[in-house]
Amino acid sequence: MRAAETAAARVALRDASKDLLAYFVRRVTTPEDAADLLGETMLTAWSRIDKLPETPERQRMWLFVIAAHTLSNHRRTAQRRLGLTERLRTVLSTAARPADTEGSYAVRDAVLRLHEAQRELVMLVHWEGFTLVEAAELLGLNASTARSRYAAARAALREALVEAF
Repeated sequence: MRAAETAAARVALRDASKDLLAYFVRRVTTPEDAADLLGETMLTAWSRIDKLPETPERQRMWLFVIAAHTLSNHRRTAQRRLGLTERLRTVLSTAARPADTEGSYAVRDAVLRLHEAQRELVMLVHWEGFTLVEAAELLGLNASTARSRYAAARAALREALVEAF
């Protein structure tokens, strides 16, 4: 990039920055989003500086076209995010939850009182549906270590649940 192009780009960006920021502020919900969009617009413009028009009027229009595209991308991303959030809410609201009975509280409490290594192994096997070998692999354990931890966890759970009932 030549020095003259760089100087022209700096002047164009400086001269339009207040107007571009106002453009974004009027179109998004937070000033932080407006500032982020201005920065993104400037980065995009700078990366395409070889296409900078010659006259100041055309430069301003060019920057506003980039700003409009940046805003459009921002809105599409926000819509996708809202859609994903809604789908997640739907899935979570319809997900099967264990019955909150006195027995389920006792089991959950007993599992949560296990040593961390045992607890994670039990949760992977019983709550997430992994086999003991798969859980061992997920935890980076060899199968025999997982079997002995699982046996110790079962014994601790048996003892805790006998006391609870």
